[in-house]
Amino acid sequence: MKTALSALLAIVLFALTGPALFGDKSNSAASNAQKKKKIVFMAGKRSHGYAAHEHRAGCLLLAKQLNEHMGEVVEASVHYQKDWPGNAEVLKDADAVVFYCNGGSGQHMAYQHLDGLDVKLKDGAGVACLHYAVEPGDDEKGRKLFLDWLGGYFETHYSVNPHWTADFKKLPDHPITRGVEPFKIYDEWYFHMRFAEGMKGVTPILSAHPPQKTMERREGRHSGNPHVRTSMERGEIQHVAWAYERPNGGRGFGFTGGHFHRNWGHNDFRTLVLNAIAWCAKAEVPEDGVPSDKPTEAELEENQDYPKPVKK
Repeated sequence: MKTALSALLAIVLFALTGPALFGDKSNSAASNAQKKKKIVFMAGKRSHGYAAHEHRAGCLLLAKQLNEHMGEVVEASVHYQKDWPGNAEVLKDADAVVFYCNGGSGQHMAYQHLDGLDVKLKDGAGVACLHYAVEPGDDEKGRKLFLDWLGGYFETHYSVNPHWTADFKKLPDHPITRGVEPFKIYDEWYFHMRFAEGMKGVTPILSAHPPQKTMERREGRHSGNPHVRTSMERGEIQHVAWAYERPNGGRGFGFTGGHFHRNWGHNDFRTLVLNAIAWCAKAEVPEDGVPSDKPTEAELEENQDYPKPVKK
């Protein structure tokens, strides 16, 4: 009788203290699943005049949609170039970093924390670069890191940046394309990007055939070069948005559109980028895509760096 009572007490004690002593894996998993994914938007300085390269307004618009419609699973915040690099602390526990800023030598925000960002991304954090932010400097170190982070980048004297209407007739089956229909839209779509060798880890998301008129510009750092002309002569399709799965499990997204602020009012354009940002943070993308509200004309005017020109 005493032996049976002792055994019963041991069972009760283990039931009460076992999870605390040995770690309740089920509760730990639930806790991790409930932890919000932290998404940090890094908005670059103003440039290009009214309604173009509206980094601050674009980041605020996208972050607002994520917080309002995905607030149970993600937490998005926006930070500005004027506070950078002092605000690098916000990256410490970030699940994904979104750069929407000017690129190129001496301009790209990433260069002020290049080594620190590399450590963060090697730890598995995601990164998305929108529009000009897909262009690192001309230095080999920056180019190599962007290739490691994103799986592709804009390379001067190799890639080009014309304005044209891209017709995305077919989309791949990928979480980033959930709820997105084939669409056509005018933007400054960069193309002929420098991708990882053999496209290893890279999934093209938006691809189209640019019109021949994009080759009418002269040779230059961004305007034209023999490499892209040869590619166009061959009729090769050009990838202007892509997803990348890094060997360490981290995720990257490159998106060459986003020159015109008004394009965030296009449902498929906006949904695709919201999906991609959530995907980079390893948040589950809803079956119908990240929900969002189509911004009104008044909302698209909010937070812009330059006032709307007065018609004379």
